[in-house]
Amino acid sequence: MASTNSFDAHGTLEVGEQSYEIYRLRAVEGSETLPYSLKVLLENLLRTEDGANITADHIRALGGWDENADPETEIQFTPARVLMQDFTGVPCVVDLATMREAMADLGGDPTKINPLAPAELVIDHSVQIDVFGRSDAFERNVEIEYERNGERYKFLRWGQTAFDDFKVVPPGTGIVHQVNIEHLARTVMVRDGVAYPDTCVGTDSHTTMVNGLGVLGWGVGGIEAEAAMLGQPVSMLIPRVVGFKLSGSIPDGATATDVVLTITEMLREHGAVGKFVEFYGEGVSAVPLANRATIGNMSPEFGSTCAIFPIDEVTLDYLRLTGRSEQQVALVEAYAKEQGMWLTAGPDQPEARYSEYLELDLSTVVPSIAGPKRPQDRIVLTGAKQAFREVLPTYVGHEEGSDGIASDFPASDPSPQGLAEGMDGGSEPASTGDGNGRPSKKVAVTTADGASFEIDHGIVSIASITSCTNTSNPSVMMAAAMLAKNAVEKGLSVAPWVKTSMAPGSKVVTGYYEKAGMWPYLEKLGFHLVGYGCTTCIGNSGPLQDEISQAIQDNDLAVVSVLSGNRNFEGRINPDVKMNYLASPPLVIAYALAGTMDFDFDSEPLGTSEDGTEVFLKDIWPSPDDVERTIAESISTKMFTEDYADVFAGDERWRSLDTPEGDTFAWEDDSTYVRKPPYFEGMGSEPEPVSDISGARVLALLGDSVTTDHISPAGSIKGDSPAGTYLAEHGVERKDFNSYGSRRGNHEVMIRGTFANIRLKNLLLDGVEGGFTRNFAAGGEQSSIYDASVAYAEAGTPLVVLAGTEYGSGSSRDWAAKGTALLGVRAVIAQSYERIHRSNLIGMGVLPLQFPDGESAESLGLDGTETFSVTGVEALNDGGIPRTVAVLATAEDGTETSFDAVLRIDTPGEADYYRNGGILQYVLRSLVG
Repeated sequence: MASTNSFDAHGTLEVGEQSYEIYRLRAVEGSETLPYSLKVLLENLLRTEDGANITADHIRALGGWDENADPETEIQFTPARVLMQDFTGVPCVVDLATMREAMADLGGDPTKINPLAPAELVIDHSVQIDVFGRSDAFERNVEIEYERNGERYKFLRWGQTAFDDFKVVPPGTGIVHQVNIEHLARTVMVRDGVAYPDTCVGTDSHTTMVNGLGVLGWGVGGIEAEAAMLGQPVSMLIPRVVGFKLSGSIPDGATATDVVLTITEMLREHGAVGKFVEFYGEGVSAVPLANRATIGNMSPEFGSTCAIFPIDEVTLDYLRLTGRSEQQVALVEAYAKEQGMWLTAGPDQPEARYSEYLELDLSTVVPSIAGPKRPQDRIVLTGAKQAFREVLPTYVGHEEGSDGIASDFPASDPSPQGLAEGMDGGSEPASTGDGNGRPSKKVAVTTADGASFEIDHGIVSIASITSCTNTSNPSVMMAAAMLAKNAVEKGLSVAPWVKTSMAPGSKVVTGYYEKAGMWPYLEKLGFHLVGYGCTTCIGNSGPLQDEISQAIQDNDLAVVSVLSGNRNFEGRINPDVKMNYLASPPLVIAYALAGTMDFDFDSEPLGTSEDGTEVFLKDIWPSPDDVERTIAESISTKMFTEDYADVFAGDERWRSLDTPEGDTFAWEDDSTYVRKPPYFEGMGSEPEPVSDISGARVLALLGDSVTTDHISPAGSIKGDSPAGTYLAEHGVERKDFNSYGSRRGNHEVMIRGTFANIRLKNLLLDGVEGGFTRNFAAGGEQSSIYDASVAYAEAGTPLVVLAGTEYGSGSSRDWAAKGTALLGVRAVIAQSYERIHRSNLIGMGVLPLQFPDGESAESLGLDGTETFSVTGVEALNDGGIPRTVAVLATAEDGTETSFDAVLRIDTPGEADYYRNGGILQYVLRSLVG
């Protein structure tokens, strides 16, 4: 639909022999001094202005943006395309398939349910590291992946044929965000002759990686992504923008990973939730594109919506390197310069206005890691041993976070089961000190292949080069390989208890490793290719060796993973591993060589060479000049063009899948992977009025920093869990349970896994971890959260969740909201929310409420045993959005506590979604209408 063009911004741009229609920003007063990111939004409004949803007033408000004001003006942003990975993409396609049937049921045309914006899905989240440390690891892991996921992959193949403008990148190709920056991203889009900035929403929070290419994009829940695919704009407030000034350059010995961990710490401390972050200053032009992408990737760890770099020569060089056409590169340059979106330091470029300012001199960055459970908890490498020793006793004693690191949860009394063996009755502890002030519990292990060794608290049980954050960056990947080469030449080896793995983000990495002759050295240390996927970073680390796993469990050892990823939340990486640390790829290999976190690289040798000389990390650390020279000799444009030439076709396995046909999907009644969800059952063409909540009970009372990893089903499915019981009842053997992520297309499995994280602490129970609660429908006895929800549903009792600060931080998991809604939760009352999860709750018809400023469940004396009512919600039926609603909590003895909760429905668009019972219902009714 053509813009109403109130500002006469429509014109043409000549690039070589090509002519493009564009919407010029200078037509709007104030546009010259907008931050780059807001210029992208301004163009979006100019191009999509329709006089109703997007008006001249919206455009004027953005042009006249007050950088000092709090966000209050709602705009409708229409992303150019949608990006998905398979964990979140499968439920998206399931929902679209279900919507087609619901559309037919309501008398509409099912083929209207079709992506209106280009949608691309990369299958990268399903490969697990079952096989490692051997030359056939990649081939075997892909085989197992197809065996486990064939049903899902057939479904995605159906979607690729049934829906227009929907493309799938098959398994074994690369990680979604690396494939995005190396191939899918356009930087400037062209559609129907119109050129405009490439913008993107993705069903993975690290979609922000593409910000490094000057592409405005961020992670959304699958619910919002589906709406965007169906032509619905993203409702948002014009944000505050943090200007982050960079100066200087990275010193020798430090890496891009160290830079991003430093920025993460700075922005978390500053406060960036809900804000745009934009990098500027003379240091930006010295930041390579791969480093920009690394920084953009970790925007969710800052808490910001995006972390973007403007377009400049560095952008163009990367586009050329990765095989984009010369016409495309010329268009990007001409468009950016025409629109005032080109980074220059000259006097012709007016200085952008920012809401807040931060600055980092890159020369001050030092080698760092982050952990043991949050990306923002940066530790200077020289202090890593001491930091580990300070926090280890809290993990041995099951009081994680009570000492040495800020706690994610209020302290609770540990139960006997929650104490280290032998520490629950004043008897001698089984974990004794090692004479150096740290708990020690040496355990002898003999593996099936005959290796014998001792393990202890703090061993590095997993060392994994994984995740798009760093595998997309040749500087750190080549540094890792060259460190491995130097280590092998010095005669060093990896400790036998370390599970090692190399999971590059694209085949290009394999190509430049081969060209540089690095694979033999990596493989000598056990870092064989295991797959092209997220693997360890999303919990697909695969099992540890049986004997090691058993020894860890039997002796309750607090062991460690070190990974080059972006997420290290509790219970995420591996069920045997309590402590998780983020590190650059070369440091991952260094810790594999050390074999333990209880290690000081400055003072302790990694081993001895053949002549008996002690070898320290500094002796094998490659120089930046050598790394850059090797990269220059090993990477070429040809690698990118050849690897991506036929990227959607897939291998023989993919092409030979038996794929269903037809506009609607033929659901299989016995499927345990893909089932038709109940979202539209009984739905009428008009929504029912929203209602207040009365007689609600608390399903979970939670502390601070409860992430979507705690809420959404993720990782392996335990045999004795509600989900495991369901699968067993449906004839699935334990070995075939697969992961929750792989079964996201089956709502029955996912409901049972919601709030079932093994590290979840529901404060309704003392000292119990996992998916349990008190079931007040059965006298307050302990039960699984799922079983309690069923009992409450049978009794007609609505549910609420009480939570602390930063509720729902972490990955953009739509099932964190879907599962919450399907468990019968009507409202969440938290101290604060992470952006995506709050939005997703509304998208599923769950009310997000916030305690009054400075108040919490604890300060109000609430312990979760109360009965809750929420009044004032019905005011939404009148078209407005009340600022607060009244909450009344009645204790079992009749004592009443009342407070006004802030209603966190922030925009009129969100209110429309809630009135319709959710975003999908709203879209469906709109399309039928």
